[in-house]
Amino acid sequence: MNNIILYLFVFLIGSAVGSFLNVCIYRMPRNISIIFPASRCPSCNTPINPLDNIPVLSYLLLGGKCRVCKAKIAFRYPLVEFLNASLYVLVVWRYGLNWDAVVYCIFCSALVVITFIDLDFQIIPDRITLPGIPVALIAGAFLLPDPFTRYSALGVKDSVIGFLAGGGLFYLVALVSRGGMGGGDIKLMAMVGSLTGWKSVLLTTFLGSLTGSLVGIFLMIFKGKGRKTKIPFGPFLALGSLITLFLGQEILSWYLRR
Repeated sequence: MNNIILYLFVFLIGSAVGSFLNVCIYRMPRNISIIFPASRCPSCNTPINPLDNIPVLSYLLLGGKCRVCKAKIAFRYPLVEFLNASLYVLVVWRYGLNWDAVVYCIFCSALVVITFIDLDFQIIPDRITLPGIPVALIAGAFLLPDPFTRYSALGVKDSVIGFLAGGGLFYLVALVSRGGMGGGDIKLMAMVGSLTGWKSVLLTTFLGSLTGSLVGIFLMIFKGKGRKTKIPFGPFLALGSLITLFLGQEILSWYLRR
């Protein structure tokens, strides 16, 4: 019963943060302040009543429409809130309720924002990755465990190597591909490596490439897309990072047993 109450509380916190993430996803690529003005309907520009801004629930009660102009509200808004809340619950379930979980929750939220902005605009905002890299280095070096052991600290060495591996590997890919890899992906992986270490960089890259390839093949077969169709890689790297964060230890153990 205590665990259920804890997870429910964490879910509510995560959904509230998810509501703010929706603001970031909409405003960051448009260079609008994420603080002012208050949230408004994008159709009629009417400020949203606080009672109509309850994560997930308000969308359901309003039938997915603005109370004033009845314009349809994108399903993405409750999706982001529910997704972020679920990730917070997974973090606490996996790592417990501690400072590690706080850092990982922030990391998950950053990946959510990066994913949806990259899907819409094919950019990964420097406002997330550039301050995220030094924060990740400090957290990885002095606070967080190794995702592949969970019992030993990651440490300064692995955090720095992770930073160099993530940023360096993708910088090399960018050079070889002559623009096929964006600078945002390089900085994203430098942040991921700093926080989770070099082993996570390798697994994240593999998982991101695998899922990206599968989606690309699907689009080519069923959607008529060509080989030159641009597909943002950030969402797949984010997915690979999350899988590594939650299942890296199990994946490594399974691989070593084969």
